[in-house]
Amino acid sequence: MRRIAKWAIIAAALLLAVIAGNFIYGWTSPGQLERETTVVIKPGSSITSAARQLEKSGIVKSADAFVSRAKVFGASSTIKAGEFIIPAKASNSDILSILTGGKTVQRMVTIPEGMPSIMVYERLMANEQLTGSISVPAEGSVLPDSYAFDKNEPRAAVLKRMQDAMNKAMAELWPKRSPNAMVKTQIEALTLASIVEKETALKSELRIVAGVYSNRLRTGMMLQADPTIIYPITKGKPLGRRIRQSEIADVNDYNTYAMTGLPKGPIANPSRAAIAAVLNPQKTTAYYFVADGKGGHIFADTLQEHNANVQKWYAIRRERGEM
Repeated sequence: MRRIAKWAIIAAALLLAVIAGNFIYGWTSPGQLERETTVVIKPGSSITSAARQLEKSGIVKSADAFVSRAKVFGASSTIKAGEFIIPAKASNSDILSILTGGKTVQRMVTIPEGMPSIMVYERLMANEQLTGSISVPAEGSVLPDSYAFDKNEPRAAVLKRMQDAMNKAMAELWPKRSPNAMVKTQIEALTLASIVEKETALKSELRIVAGVYSNRLRTGMMLQADPTIIYPITKGKPLGRRIRQSEIADVNDYNTYAMTGLPKGPIANPSRAAIAAVLNPQKTTAYYFVADGKGGHIFADTLQEHNANVQKWYAIRRERGEM
């Protein structure tokens, strides 16, 4: 009897060893996933609900087995929310490390400097990884930048981050404006910044262009900014042709060839740098500028100098076959 009991104990110990070995092996052995895939873990998910999602996605064979092992080997770990990349053959241990590490898939949407709001709207609506609908945001309310978002995140939430970023930038920059700034309100700052942004692609020119327009505002001259002619026609999209004389003469709330002062509002979404430029414009004696054919501009103090510079620009364009 003693021998039988001894062998029974040995057999039980061996069985327990096999079960324990299988339990450990099932935690660290290569998984069943044949190819890299992504999984979205919703905010507030428990380890059990996350495991159900893993099983549903074919990442683990058994949600219950994953949970039981995770409670033993990763009891102190907290599942994070977001979209995660799970590599092929990832073990249960690897998967838990990924879900608790918080390194989610980074998806980005970029709003270029000077993009008008209609195009911001179209870019967000065209992104199939976002959900829900939005209206065209107010012009000048979005801060150009690159924004991270989660798969299936509402478009309204992404747009709110863009607008919150603009509000934060304005709150930081407005108190630092210089005494020679010619804008009296934040909306005027956004309006002038949007014009400056559209007039030059060079960051090094932002402050001097802002200085030229500040001089014009100070003396009551028309701004005569071509982008303000285009905005009422296309809402800021490229015109795709030369501006017509009838459009130059058109009287509306934006055309600065037919009015003095600023348009009624922004014509695009200006960058932080453009806003800073109009709040701290460069002191200059220039009142005019024209393209130099190299991506920048030539500045002039007098109309006579400016007209000579315009003729040089026309000569460059004729050489290029543009006129």
